[in-house]
Amino acid sequence: MSLYFGIIGMLFILVAFILDEFFKAWQQNSMKYNLLNIIGSGLLAYYAFTISSWPFIILNVAWFSAAGYKLVVLMRK
Repeated sequence: MSLYFGIIGMLFILVAFILDEFFKAWQQNSMKYNLLNIIGSGLLAYYAFTISSWPFIILNVAWFSAAGYKLVVLMRK
């Protein structure tokens, strides 16, 4: 079951990346971009926890934190 969380999280982050790279309407300073990264990295962190992969947990918690911080900054503007 946790594998599905990992796959969905990976898809969210991958979609955010592809849309940012190829479509000018999506930028790293948008709420949509950061929400996809928050959800995706949160799901991947959960998956990493279930498989006890500490490097993957740390990477995704850092990704989640950075995207969360950026979202808060954007919301305060």
